[in-house]
Amino acid sequence: MTDDERPTTADRAWLADWRRRVAELYADVRAIAADDPPTAWETWRRERESLYRTHPQSPVPAAERDAFRALHWPYDDRMRWTVAVEAAPAASAGPSAAFGGLAIAPIELPNSGAESPAFDRVGVVRLPLPDGAAALPLFWMRGYAGGLFLPFLDATNGTETYGAGRYLLDTAKSADLGGDPASGTLVVDANFAFQPSCAFDPRWACPLAGPESRIPTRIEAGERLR
Repeated sequence: MTDDERPTTADRAWLADWRRRVAELYADVRAIAADDPPTAWETWRRERESLYRTHPQSPVPAAERDAFRALHWPYDDRMRWTVAVEAAPAASAGPSAAFGGLAIAPIELPNSGAESPAFDRVGVVRLPLPDGAAALPLFWMRGYAGGLFLPFLDATNGTETYGAGRYLLDTAKSADLGGDPASGTLVVDANFAFQPSCAFDPRWACPLAGPESRIPTRIEAGERLR
């Protein structure tokens, strides 16, 4: 929910339903992508648009939902990778132990709302982009449900995409493309990059990407606003 609204019982029931349906969607995506990533992406694109148009917990304002259409760049198979999670330099153990690393002191990322949830910087992933490799910090959300968080900024922000960046992974909300803890790898696919909820309506509070998550080039993959 938002910073300034107290949810009703019905709100909570619909929010639980939203999370359930998103979790089911990503489970389907992971299964389909094992053999056919473009079809998995098309399933994600279609079902996500339906949720945003019809679900009571959609971040799209109610008056705009009937006309809402999701916009995306075409699927680009060069933008899907299985990447190693490199340990973040640190002095204390934390959730990144699953990747063989250590966590640093909790940090606060930029946030569109009043609250600033605490994160651990648990590692680094290096994306072999067509225009050159880019390193992004990988975070773990301490509060809420916990989870891996991989936001990013790029040169499309403020024009085709939300000015404060997009998300690649947000596993606390089931946006999870898979990985192998035993080998310390994650699946990252920029075709599944999506806008935070506050991109559609500023009443939603969202953690955002910080300066260290900036990719200097254009990432013409994933969801766009225009």
